[in-house]
Amino acid sequence: MSEHLQPSRVAIVGVGNVGATFAYTLLLSGLATEIVLVDVNRQRAEGEAMDLVHGVPFAPPARVWAGDYDDCAGAAVTVITAGANQRPGESRLELSRRNTTIFRQIVPAVARANPDGIILVATNPVDVLTYETWRLSGLPPGRVIGSGTILDTARFRYLLSEYFTVDPRSVHAYIIGEHGDSEVPVWSLANIAGMRLPAFCASQGRPYDPAAMDQIFRQTRDAAYEIIERKGATYYAIGAGLLRLVEAIVRDQRTVLSVSSRIDGYYGLRDVSFSLPTVVDRSGVVQPLRLELDDVEQEGLRRSAAILQETIREVERA
Repeated sequence: MSEHLQPSRVAIVGVGNVGATFAYTLLLSGLATEIVLVDVNRQRAEGEAMDLVHGVPFAPPARVWAGDYDDCAGAAVTVITAGANQRPGESRLELSRRNTTIFRQIVPAVARANPDGIILVATNPVDVLTYETWRLSGLPPGRVIGSGTILDTARFRYLLSEYFTVDPRSVHAYIIGEHGDSEVPVWSLANIAGMRLPAFCASQGRPYDPAAMDQIFRQTRDAAYEIIERKGATYYAIGAGLLRLVEAIVRDQRTVLSVSSRIDGYYGLRDVSFSLPTVVDRSGVVQPLRLELDDVEQEGLRRSAAILQETIREVERA
C-alpha cells in the first residue's frame, strides 16, 4: 500500500447506533489518533464528534471531527455503517435494493478520496453490500471486507462456552456463509483444546447432545431478532467486532477472522461474497481459508451462496 497512508486515521461513514458505538470503542482503544465521522446528517455527525471529544481526557489522545468524504483520504480503513434498517415485513431483496441505492452514492466518493485504503462494510445485508462495494469501488477484492459472520461466530462461541463451562476464548468454532438465515455452523471442525466436541464431552464424562447443539445454533442464528424485539437494535457486540477487525488491519496482525469477501473458487462457488475464516492484515484480506467441510456443511454453504447470488443478480438488474 502507498507510503502516504496514515495508519492512525480511521473514517466512519454513518453515525447511527452502530457507527457511534464503534467510534466510542475506537476512541477508548487508542488504535486511531484521528477519527473522522461522515454522515448525511451533518448535525448528527457534529454532535457525536462533540460528545466523543469530551471523553478524550479519559482516553488516549485523539482528534475527532465531523468531516466529509474528502476526509477519508489517508485513512487506513473506512468503515461504512450507513444505511436503512429492515422494515417490518420487508424482504431481503427490498432492503438490498434500498441500501444498494445508498451505497451507489457513498462508495464511489470514498474510493475517489482514498483509492489506496481499505473499505470495511458493516451495513446489512452485509454480504450483498460487500459484493456491491467491491463492484462500485473498483478496488481489488482484498481491500473490500464485510463484517460478515464475525458477530455470529462470537455468539456461537459464547453459547458453546456457556454450555461447556469454559472461557469463550478457548472455544474454536465458526459460522460461515451468509450473515443471515442461511448461515452454516461448521460442527465438523468445532473444538475445545484441540478436541472435537464429542471427544471433549467424552473427556469430561458427559454425553454429547446433538439436540442441545442444534438449539445453540438456532439461538446463534436468531439472536439479532431476539435483541431487536427487546431493545430495537444491536450495536455493542458488532461495535466490538469492528474494533477487532480494525485492530487486525492497523496492527498488521494476520489474524484469522470470519469476515465476508469475494469468493472465487471454493467448492465450485464463484463471484459471490460470503464469510469464511480469513487471514486479515495491513493489506486487507490475505486469503480466505478453505475449510474441509463435511457433506452437510458443503450443501448448506452452496444453498447460502445461491441465495446471495440470486439477491446480487436481482439488485444489479434494478
